[in-house]
Amino acid sequence: MQLNTDKMIAEVDDGIGWVTFNNPARHNAVSLEMWQGLGVILESFQNDDAVRVVVLKGAGEKAFVSGADISEFDKKRGNAEQRDDYGRVSADAHRWLARLDKPLLAMIQGYCIGGGLATALGADIRIATDDSKFGIPAAKLGLGYGYEGLKTLADLVGPSSAKDILFTARFLDAEEALRIGLINSVVTREELEQTVRDYAAMIAANAPLTVKSAKAAVNEAMKDPDRRDLKTIRQMVDACFDSEDYKEGRKAFMEKRRPNFVGA
Repeated sequence: MQLNTDKMIAEVDDGIGWVTFNNPARHNAVSLEMWQGLGVILESFQNDDAVRVVVLKGAGEKAFVSGADISEFDKKRGNAEQRDDYGRVSADAHRWLARLDKPLLAMIQGYCIGGGLATALGADIRIATDDSKFGIPAAKLGLGYGYEGLKTLADLVGPSSAKDILFTARFLDAEEALRIGLINSVVTREELEQTVRDYAAMIAANAPLTVKSAKAAVNEAMKDPDRRDLKTIRQMVDACFDSEDYKEGRKAFMEKRRPNFVGA
């Protein structure tokens, strides 16, 4: 995998694709080259059958992602043309977050702020440490926040909590984030990596076609009724029943052993 930056790291280990935002000196603030690298990594993982689950994490101990790297805005986002170029690159990365048909986990410790929270919201499951902080400080910067990101937030936590987060621009602690449904679970820092590894391994051991169809069906359910592609979902479910993995699952159940799924 050719990356034009050392601030993004990609690794594959036992069916798990690890994506690391590697800019700890700036609390993993995401630069333009990092957005580009994220898109390249996710596209590669999407096309790699050895990868069954993808995990996003931040380097160091202070942050998952603290938002965009504002220090480069004068040079790379200083006028309308640069803004459009920057927007295209970052939008492509976010499209890959949405397009990935494999389970996507966010492993969060420390700050998960602004664009960092938007990135975490692109994951299917969010597991955070008990000292993590969450927020969208756009109202303190005078920034506008796009519809798609706001819809994702409101769908997850409800309109009232979404407005609270956006109107106040305050930081939420992990306990409140868990209570409103912003994250799925809270663990200590010492437990985080092993918890995420165990969770990802549990998913990776399951039938890939079944997991893929389940993710697709839930994503379609979140769309407006007239935009849902139920025909494709039916085809994906049929593919599960026609698969070798379905035969293997039945056989393993009868033989009282763990199935060996191959994704076909």
